[in-house]
Amino acid sequence: MQSQDVATRRPDHSSGPVVDVEQAEAALVEHYPRLVRLAYLVLPPGLGRNRRVLTAHALTQRALPRSRTTSDVAVSDDPRPDDARNADPAYTFVRGRVLRTALEAGLPLRRLAWPKRAQLPPVLPHVWGLRLFPRSGGADELALDQRLSGLSGAARAAYVLRGLERLPDDEVRALLAAAGAEDPDDALDEADEAGGDDTSYALLASPEFDPCSLQARPTDLMRRRQHMKAGLVAAVAALVCGALLGLPGDGWGPDGAAAPPYARNPAGQAALDPARLTKVAPTAWKDSARTDYSVWPARGSLTGDKALLRRALAVWARPGGSVQVSATPGTAAGAPPGPAQLLYAGEIDQARVVLLYDGLRIVRYAEPKDGTSGAALDFARVDGATGSEANAVVAGRADGNVRYLTAPWVTGTSMRDLLKPDAAPTPLRRSADGVTDPLAGSGQADASTGVCASWNALEIKDNSGNRLMSDLGELTPAHLTAGKPGAPREATSRAALASWAQTGCSLAAVRGHGVRTVNAWEYARQTLPETNGTATWLCTRADTWRGVGSQVLAQVQAPGKPAAAVAAQAEDSPACGTRDPRVLAGVLWKSEAGAWYLLAAATDDVTDVTTTGDVKSTTPGNTVALPTKQNTQATLVAHLPDGREITSLH
Repeated sequence: MQSQDVATRRPDHSSGPVVDVEQAEAALVEHYPRLVRLAYLVLPPGLGRNRRVLTAHALTQRALPRSRTTSDVAVSDDPRPDDARNADPAYTFVRGRVLRTALEAGLPLRRLAWPKRAQLPPVLPHVWGLRLFPRSGGADELALDQRLSGLSGAARAAYVLRGLERLPDDEVRALLAAAGAEDPDDALDEADEAGGDDTSYALLASPEFDPCSLQARPTDLMRRRQHMKAGLVAAVAALVCGALLGLPGDGWGPDGAAAPPYARNPAGQAALDPARLTKVAPTAWKDSARTDYSVWPARGSLTGDKALLRRALAVWARPGGSVQVSATPGTAAGAPPGPAQLLYAGEIDQARVVLLYDGLRIVRYAEPKDGTSGAALDFARVDGATGSEANAVVAGRADGNVRYLTAPWVTGTSMRDLLKPDAAPTPLRRSADGVTDPLAGSGQADASTGVCASWNALEIKDNSGNRLMSDLGELTPAHLTAGKPGAPREATSRAALASWAQTGCSLAAVRGHGVRTVNAWEYARQTLPETNGTATWLCTRADTWRGVGSQVLAQVQAPGKPAAAVAAQAEDSPACGTRDPRVLAGVLWKSEAGAWYLLAAATDDVTDVTTTGDVKSTTPGNTVALPTKQNTQATLVAHLPDGREITSLH
């Protein structure tokens, strides 16, 4: 049916009371949080939480008439006495406009037709450099959000009007018809399938769906920095080229063996031809001695879409200004040196995704299903990856969830919370192409305290055993291991999981660092003074794909504490690694009785530990527990049997 704008109709006072723009504005201001929540819930989840938040605010703020006129609004002739809001003509007027534009925002874009304003990204409000999203809820809220995401826009609206506004079906039907829904009866029937009861309806008022109470996170900081650097390099290049063009004759000299300007290089042209892409046979990996990306078959429903593949290759070679480009540290973001290998081409959530491999890098191209505007290009260095390091690649991200494309030799996937070592992993289904169901992002914070409450890792099973991988915000997940450097084991044993339960949340410190592997090593145990139990000393080392930039973290886990405390950290240190499998760290500790102690621990191959500064002592063995005062400053040195010294990690 064709909807008519309420703000421009000629008033018909016989159909209801007259509402002027001042009354509508007052109602909008008074009920603004509820109206924004209504818009957020009705908007399609495919927009992503950040855009849904901004769009919900924009639609609500645009709900007033454009001109200062009056209009009639139909309200219930017999309003419920306990719900004065629904009996307010001004509120129902604004609510109807919010509902109409929220439904319009979910309509698909049509070719050769102007999009409606609600279908476009909002100009205002707009936030630069931050991503905004509501606080995370519990399992019930997540289940409800998944059920709502499976409904049509009109069915979501029906569900929300029933549960949030507490309207009977006849009023819901009338509101949907006025908002332009094609078949309100079908929408009500579809909403019934989502399971509506008082408990589910009460969840609609939870913080999970409150776009006025938000959390903020930065956008891709490395990408912003790279854009600034790229702009500076481009400006310098323009100045240099301008100076060269101004020189007489051949400028500074002949170009030697270089091709003339703008000449087409055959190898470069071949790299842009979809027909030249390498497509490995589906069973090639079974007969190969290699277990790396070179034997991954080409998978996905769009491997034959030459137009999509051509766009992906062209953007890889010449990304336009609107393309969001990111690369892990130390990864070149240049054009392919020759024809690449196709790993995947298909649809992931609301995007078309192409994954390519050139022998050194994994490249992910993604574009929206409804066009090419907003395309993204991501690079990750994977030179030398084999076995566990070539088990999975991030295929898509949406609403804080991750989907992986797994290697053809992977036989099973599951999700494991590192902070719950005794809990069984949750099975994670995969499609026939090897793409997993969405996995909740790692590092989920408690809604009330903001403290890290879970760290979800991907557990992969193949013919040689199980392995743990963790998403650190890049294309390739990091491989988690446990044990002494030089002989680490897979982090799936009971002891390894217990170690990672103490240090799992520390992985947040190495997000976006191009991490290849992370090893957790329990290097010492110490009996605490005053019979306060036994402390565990851990050393966690994150090594990168580029070789430099490693991060080392020493932590101590005291009895009764929910997480290990950081004792020391260092960057580009050989400690806790294969070159130097030793570490020394210390920390001030307060006993249950309130006394302060200097605690220190080194690896078990030292003969003694010496402290200088405010506390002076030489203690035989590899652990130290000395009485001291708060804010004590001390220097630690340990000695090896041959007389060599080990300084504390810093």
